[in-house]
Amino acid sequence: MLSELSRIIDQISRDKGINRQLLVDGLEEAVMQAARKKFGQRRDMEVRFNEELGEIELFQFRTVVDVVQDDQTEITLDDAQALDPDVELGDDLGSKMPDVADLGRIAAQSAKQVIIQKMKEAESDVVYEMYKDRQGEIVNGIVQRFERGNIIVNLGRTDAILPASQQMPRRSYRQGDRIRAYLLEVKHTSKESPLVLSRTDDRFLTKLFTEEVPEIAEGVVKIMGVCREPGSRAKIAVSSSESDVDPVGACVGMKGSRVQNVVQELQGEKIDIVPWSPDPARFVSNALAPAQISMVVVDEEKKTLVVIAPDDQLSLAIGRQGQNVRLASKLLGWNIGVKGESKYAKSMEEGYKSLLVVAGVDEKLADKLYDAGYASAAELAEVEAGELAELLGGDLERAQAIIAAAAAVPVPEETAGDEEGNRSEESPAASE
Repeated sequence: MLSELSRIIDQISRDKGINRQLLVDGLEEAVMQAARKKFGQRRDMEVRFNEELGEIELFQFRTVVDVVQDDQTEITLDDAQALDPDVELGDDLGSKMPDVADLGRIAAQSAKQVIIQKMKEAESDVVYEMYKDRQGEIVNGIVQRFERGNIIVNLGRTDAILPASQQMPRRSYRQGDRIRAYLLEVKHTSKESPLVLSRTDDRFLTKLFTEEVPEIAEGVVKIMGVCREPGSRAKIAVSSSESDVDPVGACVGMKGSRVQNVVQELQGEKIDIVPWSPDPARFVSNALAPAQISMVVVDEEKKTLVVIAPDDQLSLAIGRQGQNVRLASKLLGWNIGVKGESKYAKSMEEGYKSLLVVAGVDEKLADKLYDAGYASAAELAEVEAGELAELLGGDLERAQAIIAAAAAVPVPEETAGDEEGNRSEESPAASE
């Protein structure tokens, strides 16, 4: 068997793509561990792979002495000269030990485990080097087997794992099915699968469109944002660097062919392609399509948007279980609240009336406050005195008195109920 080692090493090196010297080093280390288990730890031993003979050779080194006190580290002069006539006292003599194959069953098993581990480590290095620059790409594979909800995917020369958390909901696979996925992570480890895949990551959608739309690959059309609820619905914002190229049309394709190819790959996930805009009001209007939007109130500082929609468009803007506005919120990175026109108008009217109740505020000042963005006594009560003083010509004392008076104005129960309803029923979107 040992005489066949060279052939076996060459075959493994070729089949697994593992450096031959790594296998030789691993084999030598394995035999050394096995030898130490059989002959003890104190012996000075050395393992060498003889390339010419294709054999593993084990040598021990002992000091030549007159009287042996430790037979593991010493040898008498007579015994030493029987091996090498030129040896002298005090020399270190190396001698070949019995056939490595005689190390014993337990030692051989230990050697086998070390060799297997070395092969795993070497194979892990090969896989890492092969795929480290491909992280973030789409890879193709075949479903190999299933482990605790995870799918093991064969990519050709190695396997990857598609964790249960990265799988599309309501989609089952069978052994042998072809599968495409996003290469989420390339780990440098031999203890687990070094390649982690995903079909739910937002970047999977980005890559699919990049493959389907030449204008994106060429950089003419740019993807400005993506958000998904995998298996259900997604939104992708696109812009064009050339005025004569319609970014949405490019992504849709002739008769919808391009977007349909992506939808088919994602098992029917609905995809909204949204024209990007630097204006958050216009952008949110695009993102909430096909719902019509009447008005958008923008708060740049708090990154919040209040979207006003016609009453008959309200449910369309919000979407089923709040999905449409929730995805729009993720796409923009802003908090979005949606209100119907009638309820918004009512809240504005009640807010203006509450300003007139504040002590020290007449109709002229109420108009001024309302136009400045203080739409109710409750909002006025939260403003900084210095900020309000600027509006009042620098009168800080008057500003403080008005803020205190505004804080004393009770919030009508009906208004409070409306606000609570807006938060829970009409405005389910907050950045998640």
